[in-house]
Amino acid sequence: MDTMSVDRLAALHTAIDIVRRGGTISIIGVYGGTVDPMPMRTLFDKQIQLRMGQANVKRWADDILPLLDDSDPLGVDSFTTHRMPLSAAPEAYRMFQAKQDGVVKVVLDPAA
Repeated sequence: MDTMSVDRLAALHTAIDIVRRGGTISIIGVYGGTVDPMPMRTLFDKQIQLRMGQANVKRWADDILPLLDDSDPLGVDSFTTHRMPLSAAPEAYRMFQAKQDGVVKVVLDPAA
């Protein structure tokens, strides 16, 4: 059980409980651990669609890249809350998971 664990599924279970019959739950990014229990009977009974996946970069890159100029209309310059050297990646992940120090987005700099 050191490498397989149950992740925190409270938000997903709440979404399953409150979605309407025939509704869709969208899961963004990577969610869940290796042995997460899912309420499959409820999902089938309510005819819920699950949509999930990681960022579909190829789909949106051509639309977003032209907006990433010096005027910063998307606010990406202020979105980063922490900058750390690449060697601090394990600590950055721990901070993000524990929601410590107001971390929202960490940029890892291999040159630092």
